Amino acid sequence: MDIQLSTHTVTQDRPPTLRYSRTWDYGAPCIAEARDAVGALLEQTRPAPGRRALQDAQLVASELVTNAVKHAPGPCALLLELAPDASALSITVVDTSPELPRQPPPDPGRVGGHGLLLVNMLSGGLGVTPLPRGKRVTATVALHPRPGG
Repeated sequence: MDIQLSTHTVTQDRPPTLRYSRTWDYGAPCIAEARDAVGALLEQTRPAPGRRALQDAQLVASELVTNAVKHAPGPCALLLELAPDASALSITVVDTSPELPRQPPPDPGRVGGHGLLLVNMLSGGLGVTPLPRGKRVTATVALHPRPGG
């Protein structure tokens, strides 16, 4: 007995990946713009992240851009990419400094210098890639709690 096989292709409509990118020559306005960009991108996200996740992502973006503006000469760039399942937001900042981010030792009496500690706490760590003219720093912020976590 011959069994006839047929093949078919199932296509699934997948929403396009939500992304945002921007480059600035320099300056403090880009820090506020980075926070605003995170908010605008996450407003389009379904399922929508909670307020805490939005604030965490905005703080991480703000701190990474602040470090680029403060420690690197020249332009910096921001890239935001939402995970396909909307579970996380990847926040990448590219700057022109070859110096890798350094977290100073904890000092509760110090004013400032706590940004990388916050970024590490809120994102679970940094990925740093040296580039021919600077570096790329990436942190990923979870937008929804993991089941059972």
